[in-house]
Amino acid sequence: MFFEIAEAFRIAFQVIRAHKMRSMLTALGVIIGIIAVTMMGSAIAGIEIGFERSLAVIGDDLLYVEKWPWHHVDDWWNYRNRRRMEVHYAEDLKRIIAATPNSQLVVAVPTLNTVRNIKYGDNQVNNVFTQGTTDEFLQTSTGQFSQGRFFTETESRGGQNVVVLGFDVADALFPSESAIGKTVMIDGNPFRVIGVWSKMGTFLGLFSFDTYACVPLNAFTKTFSARLDTSIRVKVKDKNRMEPAKGELTGDMRRVRGLRPEQPNDFEINEQQALRSTLDPIKGGIAMAGLFVTGLALFVGAIGIMNITYVSVKERTREIGTRKAIGARRRSILLQFLVEAICICLVGGVVGLALSWLMSAGIAAAFPSFPMRFSVGLVFTGLVVSTLTGIFSGFAPALSASRLDPIEALRYE
Repeated sequence: MFFEIAEAFRIAFQVIRAHKMRSMLTALGVIIGIIAVTMMGSAIAGIEIGFERSLAVIGDDLLYVEKWPWHHVDDWWNYRNRRRMEVHYAEDLKRIIAATPNSQLVVAVPTLNTVRNIKYGDNQVNNVFTQGTTDEFLQTSTGQFSQGRFFTETESRGGQNVVVLGFDVADALFPSESAIGKTVMIDGNPFRVIGVWSKMGTFLGLFSFDTYACVPLNAFTKTFSARLDTSIRVKVKDKNRMEPAKGELTGDMRRVRGLRPEQPNDFEINEQQALRSTLDPIKGGIAMAGLFVTGLALFVGAIGIMNITYVSVKERTREIGTRKAIGARRRSILLQFLVEAICICLVGGVVGLALSWLMSAGIAAAFPSFPMRFSVGLVFTGLVVSTLTGIFSGFAPALSASRLDPIEALRYE
C-alpha cells in the first residue's frame, strides 16, 4: 500500500511538471479560495488583537459609573431624564469602600471630559480630548510616561494649572524640544506641562489616547465647566471577580444616590464586557462574507480540477489499459488520479498561503493600527482545505478511471 501511494505521488508530480501552465491555471480557484480563508482568519485575529490592545489601555479591572450605558439603548428618554452624575459621588464611594470589610473595590476616581484646542507659540492642536481628574487617577490607569510625571495630591487639591499631554499632542506642539516646564494655552488659559504620556495608540480605531490632555479636576472646573456629566472610574481588586464587584458597586451607588428599594437604578455601571459584545457581530459578518467567497472560489476551483482530471483520464486511457493488462489493480488506478488532483490542490494551497502571507504582511505594514495575525493554525487550515478540495474534485474522475475495461481502454484511440 505504501509503495502504491509513493508511486502515485511520483506520477502526479511528473504530470504536474509536464503540464505546468495547465496545472497552475487549474489550481487558480484553489489559490483564490485559500487566500480568502486565510485572509478572513487573519482579519478576525487582527480584530481580536486590536480590540484586546484597546481594552488594555482602558483597563480590564475597571468599572465605570455613568449616566449612559455603552451599549445601544431603545428607551432614549428614560436615560436622558436620569439625574446627572456628580463629582462628589466619588468621595462618597471612597468612604463606603473604606468602611466595607473585604470590599471588592479599591478606589473611585471622578473624571470630567471636554474637547479643547491647545496652543504653544505658532503650533496648535485642535479638538484635544481634555480630561479633569484627581491625583488618584494613576491607580486606575495603565499608561506610562515618556517624560515627566503626573500631578501630585497638592497640585490636584490646589487646582494648579498643570497638564499632562498625550504623546501626539506633545510631539505636535514641541517637535524639536522637550515639553516639560513649558506653558501651553488651553483655550486661552495657561497650563504648565509636567508630563507626557508614552504612546498608547487608538481605542478601537476611533479615539486616540495620544491626542489627549489631563489636568487637575479643580483646575478643570474653574477653567472650563463644573456642569458636565461626571464619569467615575472604580478599580476592582480582582479582575476575575468582576460580577461580585459590580454587585457591590451597584449597592454602594444606590446608597450614594439615596434610592429606595422599589426604585430602579438611575445610573449605569459599564465595563469591558459591554464593548466585547460588539465584537461578535463584526467577527460574524467577516466570517459569513469570507465563507461565501471561500466556498464560491473553492467550488469553482473544484469543478475546474474535476474537469481537467476527466480530460487527463481520457488522454491516458491507453496507459490505464496497459497498466491494468499487466496486473494493476483498480485501487492503484484510483489512487493515481486521486493523488494527482490532491497534489494540484496542494500546490494551489501552498501558493495561496504564500500570497496570503505577503498580503497580510503588506496590510500590517501599511496599517499598523490594524494588526494582521498569520498563524500556524491558518497554514494548517489552508492545507487541510486544499486536501479536502482535491479529494472532492478528484474522486469521481479517479473512480471512472479505475472502472475502465482494460480491453476497451487498449482499443481507445
